[in-house]
Amino acid sequence: MRKVTNELIIQTAELLLATDDDVTLAKIGHELNITHAALYKHFKNKDDLWTAVLKQWFSREIIAKITTPPAATPATVALKAWLWQLVNAKKTTYNTNPRMFALNTQYIDDRPLVLREVLQPAYLEINRIMGYETGGTAKAEAIMAALTVFMLPTFKETWNWPDYKERFDVLWELIEPGL
Repeated sequence: MRKVTNELIIQTAELLLATDDDVTLAKIGHELNITHAALYKHFKNKDDLWTAVLKQWFSREIIAKITTPPAATPATVALKAWLWQLVNAKKTTYNTNPRMFALNTQYIDDRPLVLREVLQPAYLEINRIMGYETGGTAKAEAIMAALTVFMLPTFKETWNWPDYKERFDVLWELIEPGL
């Protein structure tokens, strides 16, 4: 019998969430051959588990898919390329995985503190690309805030409009001088 860990619970929950509209802790427990009550030793409640699942999913399906431009690339060029990949990774998940995208919206995007935590790797990468001090993320957060129309699910219907790239470029022209 395999040892039940937080990671195993998260993986099992994600597999179920991807295909089942009515996932319960009891179903997860059944899959793991434990009682649903045993899950509370690992997670406070269902919400806590779902948040953990979606944090990991976001990291893997959005952040980890972005490649860093070569070091020789000028900082603003590298940042624009990196941000373009980021917004397109988000757009791709919306178009290809609507179920997990909706759950991500509910458990990550609709919760500012959780979203800020999930975006920490992005903020740190922006700092690294731009050569900003690593002690804080205020500038990186401001850059990301400017991209809300390309990142927040409220605007998802606009992500497939034909002028998507043009709108991104116009926004970039506005923020680039302030970098």
